Amino acid sequence: MARSPQPGADLTVPAGPGLPQGMVIPAGELLERFSRASGPGGQGVNTTDSRVELVYRPASSIAVAELPETVRDRLLRRLAPHLVAEQLVVVASEHRAQRQNRIAARERLIELIRTAAAPPPPPRRPTRPTRGSQRRRLEAKRQRGETKAGRRRVTGED
Repeated sequence: MARSPQPGADLTVPAGPGLPQGMVIPAGELLERFSRASGPGGQGVNTTDSRVELVYRPASSIAVAELPETVRDRLLRRLAPHLVAEQLVVVASEHRAQRQNRIAARERLIELIRTAAAPPPPPRRPTRPTRGSQRRRLEAKRQRGETKAGRRRVTGED
């Protein structure tokens, strides 16, 4: 991404497949909770709340309501497995600094929304193998068979 999302500000989801104009989630619809992260951290490991939980309710969001109906339905349907009590919770605790974790959580939320809003890929059109590829496959099988036949025990028939 060109610019990392700023903590505390509106969350801008850039335009992409399924979101031609992008999307802006107001800061008031995002809830950030902080707690102590596990893992290394030196002297500050037991004193700083660097783990971030970013909570978002897509079903009641103004930004989602403004989307076209087909995109909105697809977005809500694909986010459904990630919802807990109608809330999407994104957790970040890989950095030692709270600010970096806040940015990481926002980037993850953006990626989840972009992936969920993207249209499904076009269906696969079945194709047949070419005559040349069939010939090469059969020739390779014949060659392999001859190689293995040469490893067999020699009988007195020759």
